[in-house]
Amino acid sequence: MFHFMRRAPRAFASKLALSVVALSTALASPVLAAGKTLTAVMHSDLRIIDPIFTTAYITRDHGYMVYDTLVATDSNFKIQPQMADWKISDDKLTYTFTLRDGLKWHDGTPVTAEDCVASLKRWGAVDGMGQKLMDFTASLEATDAKTITLKLKEPYGLVLDSIGKPSSRVAFMMPKRLAETPPDKQIPEQIGSGPFKFVQSEFQPGVKAVYVKNTDYVPRKEPASWTSGGKVVKVDRVEWITMPDSQTAVNALQSGDIDFVENLPYDMLPVLEANKEITIEVSNKFGFQTLGRMNFLYPPFDNVKVRRAAFLAMNQKDVLDALVGNAKYQKVCGAFFVCDTPLATDVGAETLVKGNGMAEAKKALAESGYDGTPVVVMAPGDVTTLKAQPIVAAQLLREAGFKVDLQATDWQTVVSRRASQKPPKEGGWNMFFTNWVAADVSNPIANLSIGGQGKKGGWFGWAEDPKIEQLKDAFVRAPSVDEQKKIAADIQKEAYEQVIYVPLGQYLLPSGWRKSLSGVLDGPATPLFWNVDKSE
Repeated sequence: MFHFMRRAPRAFASKLALSVVALSTALASPVLAAGKTLTAVMHSDLRIIDPIFTTAYITRDHGYMVYDTLVATDSNFKIQPQMADWKISDDKLTYTFTLRDGLKWHDGTPVTAEDCVASLKRWGAVDGMGQKLMDFTASLEATDAKTITLKLKEPYGLVLDSIGKPSSRVAFMMPKRLAETPPDKQIPEQIGSGPFKFVQSEFQPGVKAVYVKNTDYVPRKEPASWTSGGKVVKVDRVEWITMPDSQTAVNALQSGDIDFVENLPYDMLPVLEANKEITIEVSNKFGFQTLGRMNFLYPPFDNVKVRRAAFLAMNQKDVLDALVGNAKYQKVCGAFFVCDTPLATDVGAETLVKGNGMAEAKKALAESGYDGTPVVVMAPGDVTTLKAQPIVAAQLLREAGFKVDLQATDWQTVVSRRASQKPPKEGGWNMFFTNWVAADVSNPIANLSIGGQGKKGGWFGWAEDPKIEQLKDAFVRAPSVDEQKKIAADIQKEAYEQVIYVPLGQYLLPSGWRKSLSGVLDGPATPLFWNVDKSE
């Protein structure tokens, strides 16, 4: 079993030094004495700060600090008004959204319907659910300064669920001048209407990101519930401090130098559980799915027979034991749409969940025509929940007969590099690993990585599969839940046969915070820093 190292690898030394210096400087800063400051170690360093440009969760988390949404999801999975209320026509073809009063951008200008239309169009060009919504959209326009009118070609039951989805690429609203930026280019500045303002002057990628309370923000009156309700900010400043080494982060949490750590290492839980000053909870009760994704554009994984051999070599238990190593927090699961949900099925997952496919993998590889092309696997070492997968997978691929080039990097490099369609020899890649929160993969439309759109509009890896796209269209038109279940099973069967991606199991992730914090929210997209107070 692979165990996480308790000490920082030497490659992290310089980053750790920067983190410690940044933390010491921040704690000594006279600015912090002016009000309450919450310090947090997030699951990753923040580098990409455009929440539509990438699906990276750290960028999503940044988005929730700075931006707001038209509608949002509550703890009962129901869509609630956020920036806007809505009405639906009797024929289900027209959705009318009306902006609530008091909405301002961080530069002081009022939020308009034109801003929101531009934001929806930018989001809808790249998000999986957004793209499908736009396929069914006849027109989307601002009919006056506060009214957004969405007209459909035919009834589509996932309109509100799409615009209010809590994770992955969230439909964040931004000023029109920023929203008109092509989605494959990053916006030039961070101006939202959300509960916090981003302090650009203090942003140091690899060191820290800083947010201050937006004093002009008018929260809704409803209680906070997941990403919906009143976003009441109770601290003056939030600092995300980068600490690549989990031991350093845990030590800072125990000493009180850090208030909140998003991802606690499993092997350190016994020590933390003994500390009465620390709360340990799983904020995302629905957990994560971890997965491997191959690049369909270049050898060897442009060949489905080779992809199939790689799939047969994978073993969920090996991955989960290395990633988690605690039965309380891990679950072998072959369901693309998450176990214990209405769409869960084991179709096509037998060898993966049983972990007995190695002999078949060797045979399949020998018959595939594989010519020994090295498999370039990106291996980030700075994120606890992404260290183990590439190492275990590389071992399994080698055992099956693949040549593997395991390239050590950091997660933000993976986030940037996975968007490249260059050949592996020119800075591209063959395989990477990531995690989705359950909410992002619980149905075929939300599950961005199961699409078959290819090079234009597809998710990283660019799988092209018209059959899956046809089945997804059938899913959204299905007249009943039973019919949706049948179609979802057909999609899973096709996804396994073509190896669209490799589900590697589910896990829960505990967070930790000082008892001085109160009001920490749970939800499918966490952490959220409104509603959180800090006692002095």
